[in-house]
Amino acid sequence: MAVRAELVDSSAVRIVSRHEEAALDLAGSLPRLLVAARRASATVVHGLHGRRRAGVGENFWQFRRFSAGDAPGRIDWRRSARDEHLYVREQEWEAAHTVWIWIDRSRSMAFRSSLAPVPKIERAVVLGLALADLLVRGGERVGLLGLSRPTASRLATERLAQALAYAPDDGGHLPPATAPIARLAEAVVIGDLLAPEEEIEAAVAGLAGRGGRGHLVMIADPAEETFPFWGRTEFIDPDGGLRLVAGRAEEWRAGYEERLARHRAAVAGIARRHGWSFIIHRTDRPATEALLGLHAQLGEAER
Repeated sequence: MAVRAELVDSSAVRIVSRHEEAALDLAGSLPRLLVAARRASATVVHGLHGRRRAGVGENFWQFRRFSAGDAPGRIDWRRSARDEHLYVREQEWEAAHTVWIWIDRSRSMAFRSSLAPVPKIERAVVLGLALADLLVRGGERVGLLGLSRPTASRLATERLAQALAYAPDDGGHLPPATAPIARLAEAVVIGDLLAPEEEIEAAVAGLAGRGGRGHLVMIADPAEETFPFWGRTEFIDPDGGLRLVAGRAEEWRAGYEERLARHRAAVAGIARRHGWSFIIHRTDRPATEALLGLHAQLGEAER
């Protein structure tokens, strides 16, 4: 399914990205994408905050009964004098929530039709960096899965952009399935999610293996949804270079739309089985729409 189309009929509109290598070279475009990400995050009111639980800290949280293993020095004698039980004083720990972001940088993400203002890869990067900016403002920690350690620094967005700029091109459509996230962490997977359904299932199951929650964001070019092709059309697989020529592409539209609907239903089912969320974002729509959707899902998970 991950194909681009080049219309070879001279009377047809050309819908193709001829500069895949340039589109996937993020180093040159990251400064511009970083600015776009900050503009997007500035329009969304953040509401994610660190979760509070017992631990090391300065502020009082609660009293609880003394139990075996507690250090005697932790006993609060004034509270214990009120009745026949011993109590220890617990302090509050601001436990920052960790969110791991993964961005698909495979060749299919370079696709941009004439119906979209940007390639899928650029929209994915803007969403990822804008989400990181929002989370850090809310006191959370963010990291790029497999590329950087989580951080809550104000410079987190720049550091993530730098990690993307120098990341090796592994060509993977999905995050590695051998890196489960912690139970209290979340993962955000951003890509076109056009990989085989069994591979998506394996990747999600691997990340959720320790109880971690996650979110799937499918980035789609409008041409991938509307199939605006007619006449003699050559479809080219951007990863393997396979070519398929349709004599009358318009006759394929109904079958294509049915297959795409089945694939998306399968991806939604995978997310649902693992307690993850799933949203679809078209590149001809504002990035803030997907950012708001992600913000709402992350907020729901936090509650």
